Amino acid sequence: MCGIAGFTTEYPSDTNLDLVRSMVGALRHRGPDAQGVMQLNGAVLGHARLSIIDLSEAGNQPFVSEDGRYAMVFNGEIYNFQSLRKSLEEQGVRFRTQTDTEVVMVLLIREGMSAIEKLNGMFAIAFWDSEAGTLDLIRDRIGKKPLYYTERDGQLIFASELKAILVCPNVPRDIRPDAVYDFFAYQYVPDPKTIFENIFKLEPGSHLHRTRAGLIKIRRYWSPEMGEPESISMESAKAQLLDLIEDATKQRMISDVPLGAFLSGGVDSSGVVAMMAKGGNTVTTCSIGFAEKTFNETEFAQTVADQYRTDHRVHTVRDGVAERLLDICRFLDEPFADSSLVPTFLVSELARQDVTVALTGDGGDEIFAGYQKYATDWRENQLRNKCPSALRTVMGQLAPALRRVPNKHLRRAGSLMQSLSLDSAKAFYVTNSSLDDHIWQLLLNEDFRKTLGDYHPSELTEQAYHRCNSKDHLSRLLYTDMRTYLPGDILVKADRMSMANSLELRSPLLDYRIIEFANQLPSALKFNKGDKKIVLRTALSPLLPPEILNRKKMGFSTPLAQWLRGELKAIAEHYLFDKGEGLDRLFRKDHVKLVWDQHQRSLFDHSALLWSMLMYEIWWQRYLGETRVEKAEPEALAKRPVSS
Repeated sequence: MCGIAGFTTEYPSDTNLDLVRSMVGALRHRGPDAQGVMQLNGAVLGHARLSIIDLSEAGNQPFVSEDGRYAMVFNGEIYNFQSLRKSLEEQGVRFRTQTDTEVVMVLLIREGMSAIEKLNGMFAIAFWDSEAGTLDLIRDRIGKKPLYYTERDGQLIFASELKAILVCPNVPRDIRPDAVYDFFAYQYVPDPKTIFENIFKLEPGSHLHRTRAGLIKIRRYWSPEMGEPESISMESAKAQLLDLIEDATKQRMISDVPLGAFLSGGVDSSGVVAMMAKGGNTVTTCSIGFAEKTFNETEFAQTVADQYRTDHRVHTVRDGVAERLLDICRFLDEPFADSSLVPTFLVSELARQDVTVALTGDGGDEIFAGYQKYATDWRENQLRNKCPSALRTVMGQLAPALRRVPNKHLRRAGSLMQSLSLDSAKAFYVTNSSLDDHIWQLLLNEDFRKTLGDYHPSELTEQAYHRCNSKDHLSRLLYTDMRTYLPGDILVKADRMSMANSLELRSPLLDYRIIEFANQLPSALKFNKGDKKIVLRTALSPLLPPEILNRKKMGFSTPLAQWLRGELKAIAEHYLFDKGEGLDRLFRKDHVKLVWDQHQRSLFDHSALLWSMLMYEIWWQRYLGETRVEKAEPEALAKRPVSS
């Protein structure tokens, strides 16, 4: 796993090399083993390497073709590189290294950009053709690996993380207002936006091509299309799925460094561990627990660890979150408020003590309908379809008042009535959103209200829902999450928190073959009347005990409400009220205080909103406040010792 950076330029200079060195220095946590920069005719490329395959210096990047025409920097892993290499060798190709990087370069040189579709893996690639003067940026299908870019003074600048782009001079830090609204609604900034104007994320499954003249074209080469469901029996579906999971896991166990797994005790991670343990392999497993029993899953993880005799280690979070929070947030270049980033960082830190690569169960919930929100949506959709439109209109009028009362039962009734009053796509946005529209409108100051105009973040969910090529409602929900929540939240959290610890994560369930197979299955094999992940649980039933297969999903949750009334209270008050310059540009301070006081008195649970405010202000102080990160600081960040 690595970090990449660079830019196009008309004039070679030592200044360019120094600048890309600084960009790479900002990414050193992603690749502490080697850093390299190279000036070419028309571009400068840089790379920070975490050695996984072929640990020799021959695997260092930038990687240049033998004739010197092509150069490439690559972040990720290609899991089928060995079969691709064998095929190329049969065609007469002779390789200089044992790396997947060289296989990718040879494929792109021989077959052009259509070769992308042969790659099974996670990747962000920058490919430079000196003769044609073209730069190609490519991101993997589902968005495991990040890639940012911007245009400035005729140059195209790119990097694995925003902090590397912000090293460059004259890159403005103008906040994008609609991205701020998106953040408070979703707790992340959705692709292709970033928090800054004119800096973008390359969307998953996309290829950007820049010509010598500076023209840019972006095409989407893959999308998680649903299609028409195939007619298939459960027996056939589970057999095919089990074979796919076994092969995907086997491919992801190829490594020249120590390898382990995250084990939460849920179906997904437990199934991956079971596959890894096949053939008598001793698997190193890591779990994070909480002192609060409601949020602690370690007993379930221990059950699986005992069954497969893994080398298991557990860390229980009892305190110390406040002391670690600012350090953890250093690795977030945009506001990001999924509170499970804290345990994800800690479990990555724990794993890195013994392994360099860890397998995870990420993706199972989005692909096979594992979240409770799908069950909630199904129940509400049943009621919605039975309600006359006139009644739904009345419900929509009554709901706001009910949602503001202290009585929790009336608030739940108000939430249900609001959902029933909306169409299916907008209702799914409400289910996904952590933001109450009424509270948002009360919080806004007049200046920011005018800046936002009539923009509403629900547009993103509704657009994705209606873009799906299936008429099936559940298929549309899964497609929406695969286009938004999965790459924008789950995979960002996994990448940034693991890379903060120089740990590579691999997710067998996100193999594109599994996604494409699952997307063609009838919805009834995935979800039926509240029963979730049916085909996946059925496929894994020979490998896991009933208490794992049938237990209620907990998720990677945190005791956030308690933290904000206890351990995080002081740091939250400091950033929300003693500092608060970033929030003051958005909100009325008296209303922020009102929300805070209601939460402290346990009248309402405003933990999601308050956490978002805290994370926004921490980010703002770091990037836009008086003590903002300046161009020299990424080098200091790069020198942070790797966890050991």
